[in-house]
Amino acid sequence: MAGMIATLGLPMLITVLKEVLGGIDTPATKGAAKALEQVDGLIKTGGISPEQLKEANRHTEEMARMETEEFRASVEQVNQSLRAEVASTDPYVRRMRPTFGYLMAATWAAQMFGIAYVIIFDTPRAGEVMAAMASLSAIWGVGLSVMGIYVYKRSEEKRAGREQIFWNGDRVQ
Repeated sequence: MAGMIATLGLPMLITVLKEVLGGIDTPATKGAAKALEQVDGLIKTGGISPEQLKEANRHTEEMARMETEEFRASVEQVNQSLRAEVASTDPYVRRMRPTFGYLMAATWAAQMFGIAYVIIFDTPRAGEVMAAMASLSAIWGVGLSVMGIYVYKRSEEKRAGREQIFWNGDRVQ
């Protein structure tokens, strides 16, 4: 998002958001579109000076640069972890992905069997248990995201014929 602002500039972003939000029929989006209309008017009439606009765009470009650096650092961290796993002679470290996958599968199965049991044998509490399960969605999202990266990397390894290829292009035999 910040990259788009840095590329297009604040006036263009205001115009786009004003149109998009104005097309959504809720009081909040209509109010936001009206506020953006006022900001757009201030820009066009000089109520916001070119210097202020230039500073806002500069600030946005800096935020986009920082966001890009943060993403780059996080990808590098993942790459370092994967390199350490591949280079390790410790059998457990090399088997981390399958172990994690089996644990995720067992945990998922235990949760599903528990829910099925409650639905079948303790039906009055089923709604309460289903609501409690929904509160676990964030933790499952994290675990399944990690699992997705593991599966993706393993598929990549298989395509490469045991040659390890990392996101930045490094190769390890």
